[in-house]
Amino acid sequence: MRKTPAIVFGAILAGALAIGGVAVPLTNHPKFCASCHTIQPAYERWLQSSHKEVECVACHVRPGVVGWLQDKAWHGTRDVAIYLFGTPTEPHNLQAHIDSAVCLGCHRNILRVSEIATRDLPAPVNDVGLIMSHRKHMAAFDQRKQGEGCTTCHGAVVHEKPIKGYPIVIPRGHVSADSRPWKPEHPEGSVLHKRAQADCFRCHDNKTEYEGRVLSRKCETCHLPEKLTEFLSF
Repeated sequence: MRKTPAIVFGAILAGALAIGGVAVPLTNHPKFCASCHTIQPAYERWLQSSHKEVECVACHVRPGVVGWLQDKAWHGTRDVAIYLFGTPTEPHNLQAHIDSAVCLGCHRNILRVSEIATRDLPAPVNDVGLIMSHRKHMAAFDQRKQGEGCTTCHGAVVHEKPIKGYPIVIPRGHVSADSRPWKPEHPEGSVLHKRAQADCFRCHDNKTEYEGRVLSRKCETCHLPEKLTEFLSF
């Protein structure tokens, strides 16, 4: 008896769903990502990070159908194809965009933080304190529309080592101002080297304007004046 097109299509669809039902959970596992040698260094850093209990897809795949189709199905398939048949990107030139909404899904309370307590900061940053309104910065990033967000300052929080042995990963800051030299491990000129070198002066440069005001490079813009005075008086 001749099979109808509908039956053939149904069989193909059922087979695809069965394969997908097995393949998708497997590809969600971090060890699948680490099977790519370009991802292996990032995977090793993730194992040592504060996010080691958070699987890759929780950050790299946005929630919802559209996020899954774009980030997981399309980009994931493309990356596998490049790995198998193309020329993979070198580990030190990898780039990934993490939607800030994903970060805020777990860290929304950070928007209430307008000043970081000195006890939360590693030396020597705790010597001068830190003024940091996350809500204002997120609003500024949204207004600038240059793709900035949480990872503009915290891009190294999962896949990098803390700089200079700090117990936590914080933005680089202007480390040339203190007595402990530090240089990125990545090759000079690479994407990760440039990201590691970027500091608050990328925006606070006495040139960039926001809401009609120039973003100042003055110390007291980002540091507690009373702590700063005490520090500079030594």
